Amino acid sequence: MNEVTAKRIAEFIAPLRVRPGAKVKLGKDFDPRYKADFLKKKDGRELLRTGISLLAEYQRRLAAQNSHGVLMCLQALDAGGKDGTIRHVMSGVNPQGVQVHNFKVPSTEELDHDYLWRYACRLPERGEIGIFNRSHYEEVLVVRVHPEHLVRQKLPPEAKGKDVWERRYREINDWERYLTDNGFHVVKLFLNLSKEEQRIRFLKRIDVPDRNWKFSAADVREREYWDDYQVAFSEMLSGTSTSWAPWYVIPADRKWFARICAAAIMVHTLIDIDPQYPTVSAEARADLLDVRKRLEKEAPKGAAADPYEKKIAAHKRAG
Repeated sequence: MNEVTAKRIAEFIAPLRVRPGAKVKLGKDFDPRYKADFLKKKDGRELLRTGISLLAEYQRRLAAQNSHGVLMCLQALDAGGKDGTIRHVMSGVNPQGVQVHNFKVPSTEELDHDYLWRYACRLPERGEIGIFNRSHYEEVLVVRVHPEHLVRQKLPPEAKGKDVWERRYREINDWERYLTDNGFHVVKLFLNLSKEEQRIRFLKRIDVPDRNWKFSAADVREREYWDDYQVAFSEMLSGTSTSWAPWYVIPADRKWFARICAAAIMVHTLIDIDPQYPTVSAEARADLLDVRKRLEKEAPKGAAADPYEKKIAAHKRAG
């Protein structure tokens, strides 16, 4: 990755980043229909392919180095495009190096632990990319909009005071700082969908038979809390965008642009990590050369002793 490309990616995603300490008002500060002026939809497909290719290369390095991990937290309202973003952006990476976890209504066992426990149990290993499709931020979003969920968490009275959300912001920030200090980078993406675009996507799920299965009447009922969610998202972004784990607000009304943004942010994160393939010691290299000689001697009559060596040499000449 040359410095010019890395700089262009950083500049591209800069308008999406929530500055740590900023007081966000979602409807005023971030436009769900925003897109970069220089980018047209017809060019988007090729740009996404480039992002996916870069992501695949860095993911191979991440797995080989095996010292860092990446956790991507993906938040959005219903029909925001979370599943499609995961499917398109991660399409080129090795499935063995990516784990996706969806968090539904907590089970009885999960409710018997602290609210971060079930998320901690699903963290990625070193060398992996973990994706939380909905994440621990549900605990300051859905739980805030629907206080009955807080009651179900069996908290003692002193843990349910007026400062519960500010306290959870602090606890989440501290937890994410702990993860980053231990080599796990936290990438937080909020797919910012407009109310009108959500309405259109719901109608499409109803009108197109192949999409009927995606529609749930519960989604429409949740839409009634739109204004409450806008407040919850705004305060969440204000309280938990930090220098070690910043939020990125991705305009989600244009799916093609949202996917490019998500890919660029993931590539930017991996560029910062800069994982490298491990190098072997001089002794190990000598052993490899010895094995190579033995394998060359086993070549059938008329076959190249090491056909791959010629391919590498040709590639170097071409490059």
